[in-house]
Amino acid sequence: QVQLVESGGGLVQPGGSLRLSCAASGSDFSLYVMGWYRQAPGKQRELVAAITSDGFSNYDTSVKGRFTVSRDNAKNTVYLQMNSLQPEDTNVYYCNADGRVRLGPHADYWGQGTQVTVSS
Repeated sequence: QVQLVESGGGLVQPGGSLRLSCAASGSDFSLYVMGWYRQAPGKQRELVAAITSDGFSNYDTSVKGRFTVSRDNAKNTVYLQMNSLQPEDTNVYYCNADGRVRLGPHADYWGQGTQVTVSS
């Protein structure tokens, strides 16, 4: 069982920056692909960025060049640095730990979400 706790959301002006953090409890953090997702009201949750334990990352095209995902396996924490934020980035952001490939179908965990609001 893994518990994920996000932090770092808030209100920021267009063009500003925020850094989200997601702290994971439990063991085997390095076996999980860690991802950040976002979900607007009435829409499906979508992948923003993900990173493997070896540091390979991928991004949604809308955030490439603006957002950076990173992880610290020693601290069981994944980060999302968000720069040049725009109003369309306003969403609830969720942290995900996906260990289904190595640990089985049950190993898919979500945080409670953190609100990011970009507005002047």
